[in-house]
Amino acid sequence: MTQKEKALVYFDKQFHCSQAVLAAYAEECGLTEEQALKLGGCLGSGMRKGEVCGACTGALLVLGLLYGQSDEKELASRQRANEVNDKMMNRFKEVCGSYICNDLLGYDITTEEGLRKIREHHLFTEFCPQMVANAVDILEEIRKEQQS
Repeated sequence: MTQKEKALVYFDKQFHCSQAVLAAYAEECGLTEEQALKLGGCLGSGMRKGEVCGACTGALLVLGLLYGQSDEKELASRQRANEVNDKMMNRFKEVCGSYICNDLLGYDITTEEGLRKIREHHLFTEFCPQMVANAVDILEEIRKEQQS
């Protein structure tokens, strides 16, 4: 099963978009499934405030685990993390039109009216899976670039 397929299975099981993306990479990132699901648990729906899309945030967590700085003296890894972060954010916006959840959904997720419209238009079930897929596709592109 591909990473994208795994992420979509998690999302289909009603996990947040952030959880779905991170959990798809859990083993590769040295996390248990439970740890990945818990780490991503407060980031869905743009941190429940309609901010940065949880699928994008989940991908950033993966990139941080794979390429982030962990040694205070090793500044090259900080630069690499900054670069992959910028690539993820910029490409997600390019592909999806924005990385802000409310902009993507077209409604304010923090209001009852916005949530009603999102559910009425089946955005969580029909639109959000595409954001999960896009996040994983972009993440995979970045990983390939880092390997070359």
